[in-house]
Amino acid sequence: MLDILFQFVVVSFDWQHTISASIALFVLLDVVGSIPVFLTMQERGLMIRPFKVACYTFLFMTVFLFVGKWILNLFNVDISSFAAAGAIVVFIISVEMVFGIRVFNNEQASNESGSFFPVAFPLIAGPGTLTAILSMRATYDYVNIQIGIFLNVIIIYVAIKYMNGFQRICGDATISVLRKLFGIILMAMAVKLFTSNIASLVGTTIAK
Repeated sequence: MLDILFQFVVVSFDWQHTISASIALFVLLDVVGSIPVFLTMQERGLMIRPFKVACYTFLFMTVFLFVGKWILNLFNVDISSFAAAGAIVVFIISVEMVFGIRVFNNEQASNESGSFFPVAFPLIAGPGTLTAILSMRATYDYVNIQIGIFLNVIIIYVAIKYMNGFQRICGDATISVLRKLFGIILMAMAVKLFTSNIASLVGTTIAK
């Protein structure tokens, strides 16, 4: 058992692969750029607990790393369909930010489940990130991806923990501008993710 663990952790570890996976995940997660999104949700009564968000994100991404493809196959859902569905949710959130309307019913704020949905998923560990994790398995060993996930979870915790300080430094006017800006960026990302995966689904259907 110890020999297997040694092979998994020590022999499979590659610091270059770990750095590459960590950077790729950092860009995809974009938790720093998502701070205006989190502030918007917090202002609407959604309870966002940094430690819970970090734990949920770590567990969700780790589970998806090892058994994500199996789970999707179990429900007969392919990766493109999963990504397209997640893109719709992200698009709705961006509409809230840009137009100042409320689509989601925040009744979950009373039991603090907002730390998981929609913060940990799909805003942080979104369909694009989860799809990328499955793709990384073809290039990097599990241990390198796992360490990359852990390092990014630390960044997530720090960013959410001190996001109110970020708001105080920048001021309400700046945050309002950033909220609209990142809302549009989030909308564009959702549209791109949706159209690319719909194109893949249509292409697969035609091929059949």
